[in-house]
Amino acid sequence: MKPGAIFCTVFAATLALSACKPSAPSPEIFKTQTDALEKAKGVEKQLQQAEESRRAAEEEQQK
Repeated sequence: MKPGAIFCTVFAATLALSACKPSAPSPEIFKTQTDALEKAKGVEKQLQQAEESRRAAEEEQQK
């Protein structure tokens, strides 16, 4: 096969595939991810508060 024919075939296939739009993910996927992110932020906040409490108790013991 000639290089020009290969180029034309690849170019045509690229155009055909680029014309196809993927369907949008359902909003439920985003809700699940958002909920997981919010839960992780809540856990992080709890861990930070626990660390602050531990440090305060440690400083109090050292006095």
